Amino acid sequence: MKIAFVGKGGSGKTTLSSLFVRHLAAHGTPVVAVDADINQHLGAALGLDDEEAAALPAMGAHLPLIKDYLRGSNPRITSAESMIKTTPPGGGSRLLRLQEDNPVYDACARTVALDGVDIRLLATGPFTESDLGVACYHSKTGAVELFLNHLVDGREEYVVVDMTAGSDSFASGMFTRFDMTFLVAEPTRKGVSVYRQYKEYARDFGVPLKVVGNKVQNEDDLDFLRQEAGEDLLVTVGHSDWVRAMEKGRPRPFAQLEEVDARALATLHEAADAVYEKRDWERYTRQMVHFHLRNAESWGNARTGVDLAAQVDPSFVLSEAHGTSVPEPARATAPQPA
Repeated sequence: MKIAFVGKGGSGKTTLSSLFVRHLAAHGTPVVAVDADINQHLGAALGLDDEEAAALPAMGAHLPLIKDYLRGSNPRITSAESMIKTTPPGGGSRLLRLQEDNPVYDACARTVALDGVDIRLLATGPFTESDLGVACYHSKTGAVELFLNHLVDGREEYVVVDMTAGSDSFASGMFTRFDMTFLVAEPTRKGVSVYRQYKEYARDFGVPLKVVGNKVQNEDDLDFLRQEAGEDLLVTVGHSDWVRAMEKGRPRPFAQLEEVDARALATLHEAADAVYEKRDWERYTRQMVHFHLRNAESWGNARTGVDLAAQVDPSFVLSEAHGTSVPEPARATAPQPA
């Protein structure tokens, strides 16, 4: 299950995504955490000190390796250099499994121990001074998009992605890669403005969306979020002494998290698991192709000098049944968005 946490800057999405990762790990659920925010704070939220967080390898720096590995023997992809962030898998491509060992994890993932349970942490890498004026952050998140496009994950296997703040996530097709998107909103006008944008953009692509109210202090805050988010409001959380201790660098065992917050995390888990039966791998593949063709036409063909539409394998549908990349019988994969 692929889960995204989004919200405006300062909403608490990184904190909540880290708590959800801890909840999954504490329940013995295999989980990979991905920091895809321009401000890289997920490692610290998971308990890494500044030196450990700074030492995390950047996925963007390993993009050639990632492309070369995922390309495999796919005859439609002539070289790793011709792959772009939206290049979909096809016959001969290498697919990724959550709990396997592979060169991508070896290069990009680091193990983080959470109360004695190991998880994998991936990070896009920070926006550096050398990037100023010459690159956009989406050139870095492209590595995450390729990772998600080639990932075969099953029930009770979780990838939790801390996305970049605001509605900037819609600058690529990555927002369609998730089984569930949790939008973290404060009980303020600015807090719910991102929700309105996200809901409007996501509607046409069938993106499941639930609102997590954060920093809720009283009944008036709750009423405000109910009025603004309606049935999309899933759960709310307020102040946490456990979180404050973590932010001070004085971590406590996760079992000591306040009961109300533990129940809220269980609600998120239940909501994510409930959408499993609605998974549609054909639509997932179709959307992947849709955004690839759009990127190919707008900039990809010119950048690579090849016809990137030829990379689409019309007989291939990514599915949970894939142990390795084996084409399924031909099905309609017309590039509609939903």
